[in-house]
Amino acid sequence: MKLTARTDIAAPIGFAYASLADHSAWEREAVRRGADIERPADMPLTGVGAGWRVRFRFRGRLRKVVLRIDELVPDERIAVSFEGQAMSGTSVMELTALSPGRTRLRVMLDVKPKTITARLFINTLRLAKGRVTARLEARLAQLATRIQDRYIRSRAASARD
Repeated sequence: MKLTARTDIAAPIGFAYASLADHSAWEREAVRRGADIERPADMPLTGVGAGWRVRFRFRGRLRKVVLRIDELVPDERIAVSFEGQAMSGTSVMELTALSPGRTRLRVMLDVKPKTITARLFINTLRLAKGRVTARLEARLAQLATRIQDRYIRSRAASARD
């Protein structure tokens, strides 16, 4: 199943990319939401090939997923793959500069089921694709707002110095 969403961010492309590529911020966010995160010893800490083992509860069951960064193109693109027991897929975040202070973020998510149960779940999501896409766009808008707020705070802090 493929999903696509986009949003505009009131921040320069360099700042938006740095925010999206901030591994420690994503780790903190996942821990705040109740996930357990482990950095495998056989993967680099940053850059292409960096990865995480993530455990979280979803629909009452413990899920385990391995995330890995597949591509990092500064100020342009971040690609992440994930592999779980029932599903695998990729997520690609593309950035486009609309103006010096405005950036468009486009997210493409491709999920592939590995089990019959996962296939049924994906088919259910396909039936409600409009609602699922709307939820993805809402989450993306929240992310854009957080990046914008961080950018405004950083500009205010640099103006004070």
